[in-house]
Amino acid sequence: MSTARSDAATDAAMPDEPGEPDGQRERPRMTRRLALPDGLRPYRAPLLLYGVTKLVGLTVFALLLEAAGDYREKQPRFGGGAHWWDVLATWDGWWYLQVAEKGYDPRPLERLDPGGLFTVKQNSVAFFPLYPGLIRGVSEVTGLGLFGSGILVSVLASFVAAAGIYAVVSTLAGVRAGTIAAGLWAVVPGAGVEWAVYSESLFVAIAAWCCHSVMKGRWLAAGLLAFVAGLNRPTSAALIGAVGLAALVTLARRDSRREHGVAGPVYAMVAAPLGLLTYVAWVGLSMDDPTAYFTLQREGWAHYFDFGAYTLDVLGNTAVGHHNYLFAFSVPDLIAVQVVLALPFLIALMLRKKPPLVLVAYTLASIVTVLGTQQMFGNTPRYLLPCFPLLLAPAAAMGRLKWPSLTVFFTTAAVASGWYAHYVMFELGIP
Repeated sequence: MSTARSDAATDAAMPDEPGEPDGQRERPRMTRRLALPDGLRPYRAPLLLYGVTKLVGLTVFALLLEAAGDYREKQPRFGGGAHWWDVLATWDGWWYLQVAEKGYDPRPLERLDPGGLFTVKQNSVAFFPLYPGLIRGVSEVTGLGLFGSGILVSVLASFVAAAGIYAVVSTLAGVRAGTIAAGLWAVVPGAGVEWAVYSESLFVAIAAWCCHSVMKGRWLAAGLLAFVAGLNRPTSAALIGAVGLAALVTLARRDSRREHGVAGPVYAMVAAPLGLLTYVAWVGLSMDDPTAYFTLQREGWAHYFDFGAYTLDVLGNTAVGHHNYLFAFSVPDLIAVQVVLALPFLIALMLRKKPPLVLVAYTLASIVTVLGTQQMFGNTPRYLLPCFPLLLAPAAAMGRLKWPSLTVFFTTAAVASGWYAHYVMFELGIP
C-alpha cells in the first residue's frame, strides 16, 4: 500500500479531536455559486445591453403615452385601450390575438362595393400561423392570458434575435462589434414592435440563427429554420432565397462541395421554401382560389409589389412638402424617408466588409421587397427591421470607441427611441 493511501486510511480511522463533539470536526466549507454555462457566457453582455436599452425606450414610450393621453380616446383595436400597455396589442396585434383565440375562418373572398380603397373584405388568413400559434401554446401552458402570452413570446424572441445578431456580427467583426450590434438593434427606427404583439422579433430570431447556420455550414439547421420562417411571415421569401442561393453556390464549387458534401445543401434548398408554400397553398385551397392570399393582400390591405412606384411617389411628394399619396402620415413618413436615404450608404459599408453571400443576398432581397411594395410608407423602418446585417459596419466602427462614449450614445439613443421608434409608430402613424 502506498504512503498516501496509508495516511488516508489512518485519517479516516482516527476519532475526532479531543474537546470536539463527535461529528463536529471542522471541515472545509463547500459553496455553490450560480454560473452560466460556458456556452452562454459570451451572450451575457450583448443581452444585458439589449435588455436595458429596450427597457429605457419602453419606459419613455409609456411616459409619453400617459402625458398625451390620446390613446384613451381611441378604439382598442385601433391604437387605444384602457392602459398604456394595451397599445402594444393594437392594429396587427389585434389580428394576431384573434387568430390565437379563434383560429382561422378561411371563407371564399368576400367582395366589397367597387370604388373604395379596399375591394375585398379583410380576413385573418393574411397573418401567418407561427406567431399566433406560439401565443396560444404559451397561454395554454402557463395560464397567462393571450395578451400576456403574446408579449412574453415577443420579448423572449427578441432576446434570441439579439443573441443571433451578436453571433453573426461577432463572427465577422469581433466580440465588441457583436455586442454593439445587439444594442443597436434595440434602438433602430422600427424597434418599437420588438416588445409588442407583433411577429418581427420572432422572425428576426429565426433569420439571424438561420444565417449563422449557413455561415457555419450547418445546412440541416439552416433548412429547418428557413422552413419555420416561412410559417411566420411572407417576407421570409428573402431568407428562403438567400439560403437556396448559398446552397447552390456551395454545390457549384468543387472545394466547398467537398467540404460540405451534397446532402446538406440539397436538403436546405428543398426544405427552405416548404413552410411558405404550404401555408399559401392552404389558403388558396381553403378559399377556393389559388391566388387568394395575394388577392387578399392587394385588395384587402392595398399591399402589393409595384416595382417601387409607390416609394418614388412618396419620396417625390415629401421632397416638396406635399402629401398627395396613399397612407400619408407626416412624422412617420419623414423618419422613413431618412432611413431610405441612408440605405445606399449602409449597403455600401456592409459590402465593404465582404460578408458571406447569405447575408448579402438576404439583406438586398429584403430591401428590394420593402421598397418595391406599396404599403404604409411610414412603417418602412419596421419592415426593414429584419435587415440586421446592415448593422455590421456601424457596429464595427463604433467598436473603436471607449465604453464611456458608448454609454453616452446608448443612453441618449435609448431615451430618444421611446419617441422615434415607439411613440411615432404607434400614436402618430399606423404600425
